Amino acid sequence: MTNVTVFPQLDIPETIAAGPGPGNTDARVLARFAGAGLADHMHPDVLRGMVECKEMLRDVMGTKNTYTYGVAGTGWSGLDVMFAGVMPGDKVVMFVNGTFSGIDGLTVRMKAATAEELAANSLDPQAASVTIVNVPHGQSVTGDIVEAALAEHKPKWAAMAHWETGSGRVNDIQGFSDACVKHGAMGLVDAVSSLGVGDFAIDDYPGVHGWASCPQKGICCLPLTYAPVSFTDRFIEEVRATGTRTFVHHPVLEARHWGIIDGKDVEKGTYHRTHSAYAVAAFHEALRITLQQTVAQRAKDYAFHEAALREAVQAMGCEVTSNMTSLVVLNLPGDLAGREMELVQACRAQNFGIWPTLSEPVQVRIGILNLLNQSAITDIVTRFADAIRAMGGKVDQSAVMDALDRHYGQAIAAQ
Repeated sequence: MTNVTVFPQLDIPETIAAGPGPGNTDARVLARFAGAGLADHMHPDVLRGMVECKEMLRDVMGTKNTYTYGVAGTGWSGLDVMFAGVMPGDKVVMFVNGTFSGIDGLTVRMKAATAEELAANSLDPQAASVTIVNVPHGQSVTGDIVEAALAEHKPKWAAMAHWETGSGRVNDIQGFSDACVKHGAMGLVDAVSSLGVGDFAIDDYPGVHGWASCPQKGICCLPLTYAPVSFTDRFIEEVRATGTRTFVHHPVLEARHWGIIDGKDVEKGTYHRTHSAYAVAAFHEALRITLQQTVAQRAKDYAFHEAALREAVQAMGCEVTSNMTSLVVLNLPGDLAGREMELVQACRAQNFGIWPTLSEPVQVRIGILNLLNQSAITDIVTRFADAIRAMGGKVDQSAVMDALDRHYGQAIAAQ
């Protein structure tokens, strides 16, 4: 018998997740996950929980779409279900303005590539039917950009990230939807970073027929539970007509397991995958918390606390280039320019989890997912200021704290 190594028990220290995601899971969600008292995924309480999750998710997303459910896995799982509608040779326009919309673009090129195109370069196919519209890093996709591209190319599908976490930019969802309606394109939206953070209802955007999000950002439900998706009847009809090249991430088959069959909610679904009782319990609690807080109030809280963080880092001499409310993307002060990765690594070594951007130019990203209180923001600001000083930068701590005090003091005075 060969020697085997049994490593010591893995202990991961408590860290502050102050990046673009995964976010900080609520303690109540963790308690439901760990406290589920059974493993039988077909237990009546698990099935009841799935029905309730489905109904609550429709309220969170603001939709009457029957085909609204959770896909087991991370946001990539939900996105793969949505992009499953794209078939080889389909004409697609994809708008890219950062790392993650860029990966969406690669996904679309893989889905739309013909057998010959895929064989020519299987990991980076150049599908002739796909047009990638690149918008420079740090800029948003505007309605005018979408309108011009759809008017020129007249695609079957158009795809865009709602909030591009790679650069912290919010893209024009209204302009995107309007252009899709005008030109007859079926819109697909990556809402990984916006759902549960922004105040919007997906039914307000009739040009969008597929939406995909994730469990670990605005919904704050662990990295591996359920990625929310929602599809219009037109999307489902299209998939039924053309088929799709997937079984696991099939939009129709996956829906059946949630008791959505032939466009209707039914009493009992059909088997498609083994759901986790623990994940159902966690997802259920995360949706309850979202609805108790209300999407509108949560969006206001994000905007309020992001503004506090923004003002504080600007007082340190940083330039903020983002316009998302769960994330601040910034350039360091001039004397530290070019040392972004060094600063990020130093922060991580102190269990302070901030991130760089993953595409050029390299910037620093500081997130506040589920960190919506003055104490948490003050902690983030203090840690970041300490990190700048440790690298030889200069920070006027009194000016930074004054910025925070003014922001939170004004809120107290207004109450």
